[in-house]
Amino acid sequence: MALKIRNIFLLSGKKVLILLTAILMIMLYGCGIYSFSGASTTGLKTVSIQYFQNRASVVQPGLSQYITDALIDKCKAQTKLGIVNGLGDVNFEGEITDYTTRPLTVAADAQAASNRFTISVKVKFTNSVDPTLSFEQTFSRFEDYDSNLDLSAVEKDLSEKIVELLIEDIFNRAFVNWAI
Repeated sequence: MALKIRNIFLLSGKKVLILLTAILMIMLYGCGIYSFSGASTTGLKTVSIQYFQNRASVVQPGLSQYITDALIDKCKAQTKLGIVNGLGDVNFEGEITDYTTRPLTVAADAQAASNRFTISVKVKFTNSVDPTLSFEQTFSRFEDYDSNLDLSAVEKDLSEKIVELLIEDIFNRAFVNWAI
């Protein structure tokens, strides 16, 4: 009987510890001290994201808006910064510089066995609160696909995957301060 009571108290202690940890995390997140995404926005209140022009040799309609909207959505979801028109405490601007597909590997019959689809985006990030965190960098991501498939058959899915990776890279470089 004493063992059962002791186990109940041990479980209670673990539950209390978990509850206290959860409350502490919620308080820190609510105060803006900590972000579950790892994003550091200390001293920042607003973010502005300019339209990303498509300057690639192949212009895919809608890609500029898709990238711009994806970055806005990421900032809304992962930070408490207000999105503003004009210039915010931090500002993103940029352009799509590459949208290509190239043969990657060659099969025995001298035909491409797989192709590489690449999207590159040049980004200028300006932090007016801490200019040392500002940067200008080109981000590039790719996906490989079977050369038996026509690009138009896989382009939408590959573009979505690549843009998701690009936005993650851009966001991390800006707010998590990971050098890529």
